[in-house]
Amino acid sequence: MLELLDLDKQVSKETYEQVYPELEARLGACQRAARAAGVPLVILFEGWDAAGKGHAINRLVQALDPRGFKVHVIGPPTELDRYYPWMWRYWNLLPAAGEIVILDHSWYRRLLHERLENGNNGRHAASWREAFDDIRDFERQLTDSGHVLVKFWLHISKAEQKKRFEAMESNPDMSWRVGKEEWKQNKRYEEWLAAAEEMLARTGTADAPWTLIEATHKRFVRFKVLETVVSAVQRELDRRASQPPPERKPMAPPEAWPPPYKTILDRVDLTLSLSEPEYEKQLEQLQQRLMHLEYRLYKARRPAVVVYEGWDAAGKGGNIRRLTSGLDPRGYEVIPVAAPTTEELAHHYLWRFWRRVPKAGHIAIFDRSWYGRVLVEPIEGFCTEAEWKRAYQEINEFERQLAEYGTVLVKFWLQIDRDEQLRRFEDRQNTPSKQWKITPEDWRNREKWKQYEWCVVEMLERTSTPYAPWTILEANCKRFARIKALRTVAEAVETALDRC
Repeated sequence: MLELLDLDKQVSKETYEQVYPELEARLGACQRAARAAGVPLVILFEGWDAAGKGHAINRLVQALDPRGFKVHVIGPPTELDRYYPWMWRYWNLLPAAGEIVILDHSWYRRLLHERLENGNNGRHAASWREAFDDIRDFERQLTDSGHVLVKFWLHISKAEQKKRFEAMESNPDMSWRVGKEEWKQNKRYEEWLAAAEEMLARTGTADAPWTLIEATHKRFVRFKVLETVVSAVQRELDRRASQPPPERKPMAPPEAWPPPYKTILDRVDLTLSLSEPEYEKQLEQLQQRLMHLEYRLYKARRPAVVVYEGWDAAGKGGNIRRLTSGLDPRGYEVIPVAAPTTEELAHHYLWRFWRRVPKAGHIAIFDRSWYGRVLVEPIEGFCTEAEWKRAYQEINEFERQLAEYGTVLVKFWLQIDRDEQLRRFEDRQNTPSKQWKITPEDWRNREKWKQYEWCVVEMLERTSTPYAPWTILEANCKRFARIKALRTVAEAVETALDRC
C-alpha cells in the first residue's frame, strides 16, 4: 500500500497561492457550521518522525477560530495512565459537540511505538493485538454518534527521513528533536513499515478511513490536509441537512407483553428470605472479609467496579451502605448517577462513565450506571431507537475493555414485585423521616412498569457476558439481597485475585 505511493506529488506555487486561501476560508466556514450543528470533529496525525506532522497541524489551525479547538501531543503513557484501561486517556480527550480536537499521535501509538518497542511476545503482544478490536470499536462508536473522524498518515521514504534528520541535526535550533529513538526508527524502517501497513489495512473502515499523504513536499501536504478536512466536515453537514431530525419519543407499552413464557425475571424466587439473627451474623463476617479483600485488591493493583441497577425502592442505597460499611473510604468511591449535565450531554454518553472508572487498586460503586441508556432513556424518549439498540453492543465493548485490563466487574439487578414496591412507596410516603425518598417521579415510573420490565429483560439477556455477568438479587427481603450482594462481591474478588 505505502510503497505504491508517488512520493514526489506536489502542488505548484502558482496553483497553491490561487487555491489555498480559498481552502482556508472554506475550512473556517465549516468550523462555524459544525459548531452551529453540534458536530464534534477529531483529527489525528500519524506518520514517520520528521514527516511534518507538526508543520501540518500548525498550518491547519491557522485557518481555525482558536476558541473552538484543542491540540494534544500524545506521548508514551504516563504513570497515571497505566493505572487505567489504555483507552481511558483518549476518551478523556474527546471533544464536545461543535468542538475540534487535533491529535499529534493518538491511540495508534499502541500499534506502532508500543508494539515495536516491547516486541511481539507474551503480554505485550497480546495487548497490541487486542488493541485492533478496541480501536475499531472505539472509532465505530464515535462515528455512529455523529463524530467526524479524520485520520492522516504522513508518509516519506527512508532516504527522505534520513536526509531530514541530518538537516535537523546540523541546525542548532532543531538538533534537540533528533535523538537515538528517531535514528532507531530510521534504522528499523522496514519493521515500522510492515507494522504501519498492517495498522492501516486493519483499521481503515468505511466510516473512519485513513488518508495517506505523500509528505515529501510541504505545499502538497498542507493542501491535501485542508482539502480532506473540509470534505469530511461538509459530508457530515450535508448528511444531517438531508435527513429529518432524529425522532426521540417515549417508548409505548410493548404489545406482546408479558410473553406467554416465563422470562428471566419470572423465574426469580422472591420468597427467599433471611432471619434477623442469621443476617447479623453473616453481615459481620462478610464485611470483615471484604475489608481484607479491599487491601488485597490495592496491593495487587486490581480495580473493581460494582454496578447497582434495580426497581425504584428495591433497596440499592441500603445495599450499598452495607457493602461499604467495612471498607476503607480511601479505597472506594460511590458514584450516584443522575440525569446527565449539559457538558455530559454534549459528549458521547459513555464519556462520563469512562471518566469515572476506578484507578488500579481502587473500587468504584455505581448507584445506577451506563445502563440508563437501555432503560430510562428509551422509555422517556431521551434517545432515538437506533441509539439505544446499538448501546447493547457498545456497553459490552466498554465492559470487555475494563475486563481485559483486569477490572473485577460485578453487576446487580435488584428485583422486587409490584406489590412490594407499592408497600415500600406507601411506607415512605407515610413516614416523615422517609418522605424525602419518594417523589412524583417514582409514582410516574411505576405506571410504566410494563415498559421497564421489557427493557430489563432485554438488558439482562443481551449484556450478561462471561466477563461481566449479571447477578439478580431477590430483593423482596432486603436482608437476603444484602447478604447475597456482599457474598457475590467477595467471591468475584477472590476469584480474580487467585488468578493473579
